[in-house]
Amino acid sequence: MTKKIFWGILLVLLIGTTGHASFLDTLKDTLGTVKPSKTDGGRVDLGLKEALNIGAKNAVKYLGKNNGYFGNQAVKILLPEEVRQVESVLRGVGFGPELDEFTLSMNRAAEKAAPLAADIFANAIADMSFDDANRILRGGNTAATDYLKGKTYDTLLALFEPSVRKTMDQYKVTQQYNAIAGKTQNLPLVGKALNLDVNRYVSGKALDGLFTMLAREETDIRTNPQARVTSLLKEVFK
Repeated sequence: MTKKIFWGILLVLLIGTTGHASFLDTLKDTLGTVKPSKTDGGRVDLGLKEALNIGAKNAVKYLGKNNGYFGNQAVKILLPEEVRQVESVLRGVGFGPELDEFTLSMNRAAEKAAPLAADIFANAIADMSFDDANRILRGGNTAATDYLKGKTYDTLLALFEPSVRKTMDQYKVTQQYNAIAGKTQNLPLVGKALNLDVNRYVSGKALDGLFTMLAREETDIRTNPQARVTSLLKEVFK
């Protein structure tokens, strides 16, 4: 027991007129002013990094498989908003199959790119400071995900775009989109609406899905004891 805690408790005990409830409140305030020891803080730091590493690996593994994006409505990449605004017109003139194939291809490109995030996440987690870890631990259910997004989003986007472009070429995503746009140039209110940077759109949506899944993993670890699969996680998130 530290001297600060001892004298704080002794002070409370010596105040004879203090009621029971007041005693507990004062004791709580006294204890609350004591910062975790360096050892305890180290455990918090390690525990949070372990949680993030597990969450990141799970998210990347899940999304990086076949139908990881396409089969999950929470992260499935939909037609761009510009296209959805005229989707009924396009389907009405026979472009339904092309739109469906385009949607599938975008998601396949994202599934191929997802594993690229693993090393970027691992490096950002390793670089997390002691103070960051303690602050994040006391934050909301997605505090760590929000921190990681702020640290890695631009780097991931720069990494994803070339990979997504390469994969989209394999699945002919851009060609499909350009074909749709080219055939609809003369349709009222449609042609100009389809002027879009497809590569950046798919890359951005792929990252949005990745952080959505990471947020779910983090929330699960924070709120569900069954998700704390190691002794360190059980110790830190209790």
